[in-house]
Amino acid sequence: MSRLSLKWAFAVVAVVALVLLVWRGTRPDPVGVTLQTVTRGTVERTVANTRAGTVKACRRAKLSPSIGGQIAALPIKKGDQVKAGQLLLELWNVDLKAQALLAEREVEAAKSRAHAACLKAEVAQRSAQRLVQLRQKDVVTEDRTENAVAEATALGAECQARRTEIGVIEAKVAVSRANIARTQLLAPFDGVIAEITGELFEFVTPSPIGIPTPPAVDIIDNACFYVAAPIDEVDAAGIRVDMPARITMDAFRDYHFQGRVRRIADYVLDLEKQARTVEVEVAFENITDKDALLAGYSADIEVILDTRAGVVRVPTEAITEGRTVYVLEDGRLTARTVKAGLSNWQWTEVIEGLAAEEQVVLNVDAPGLRDGVRAVRLEETP
Repeated sequence: MSRLSLKWAFAVVAVVALVLLVWRGTRPDPVGVTLQTVTRGTVERTVANTRAGTVKACRRAKLSPSIGGQIAALPIKKGDQVKAGQLLLELWNVDLKAQALLAEREVEAAKSRAHAACLKAEVAQRSAQRLVQLRQKDVVTEDRTENAVAEATALGAECQARRTEIGVIEAKVAVSRANIARTQLLAPFDGVIAEITGELFEFVTPSPIGIPTPPAVDIIDNACFYVAAPIDEVDAAGIRVDMPARITMDAFRDYHFQGRVRRIADYVLDLEKQARTVEVEVAFENITDKDALLAGYSADIEVILDTRAGVVRVPTEAITEGRTVYVLEDGRLTARTVKAGLSNWQWTEVIEGLAAEEQVVLNVDAPGLRDGVRAVRLEETP
């Protein structure tokens, strides 16, 4: 080869090398992406509360005596488990009990008087009947017979009056017992004592009209709980009673409780500076002693409106607002428009546009992300 040919060969190699260096220096770096494999699984359509809900007891009673007085008995303390009908608090009522005892004795006396009066009436009635029979045989005079009949009638009326008197006095006994009952607080159901306002020998007074005062005893049914949470008015329209739901609480971290919708409010709550919402109540299912629920816990609910199993699904974050996903194929990204089905904050069903085992991009907001660009996994980025 001539010296001139060698010079031209070296020149061509130098130009090609320069072009390659310029091309490598000016082409964009591959986009770093986070990938997720498309899978088949279950997708649910759900709605969730807009603000934190609250765990509430199915029954809660804030009790106070209907009359004022001095606390004479307080056999409970905070945290006690009580049974329905158990005495919780009693005001001083010795005078009322004495009145009730007096009325009961009067009932006994009235029954004795009625018994005596009725015996006399029976004797007089039999005597009058005999005289009537003798009068028919003209053995006794008419005046004697009439007097005997009149006396029997009068004694019969006195017997009836004595019996009526028993009923009157028994009513007095009922009134006395009712007055005693007003001084006592009894547990309306099985539960736990949450609060007690007052101490032994202190005086309590009923609330004046329009001025609420703290209850003497606050009792909670700790065997039944539900969550009340606000749902946006737009989402609430699709909720129905008995729909399944999931309940989460900060107190139990990532544990999910199962529940069912038990009530949907009959009106929309319109609070100033807040979105209009509908209160939805979800009852817990299969609560055990180990769960140790407490009324007042904050909680969130997720009502399951529809469920589909075994469908192609992708993380919801992988789909852009234009229903586009990015698929990594041979080191480059391909933008695809998909047809979506059911969706929630975690998963979205893909009806058309993707197949299982393909790789989709999760960080769709990454700079430079577009159709046709080179891409590598973030951990592979040079």
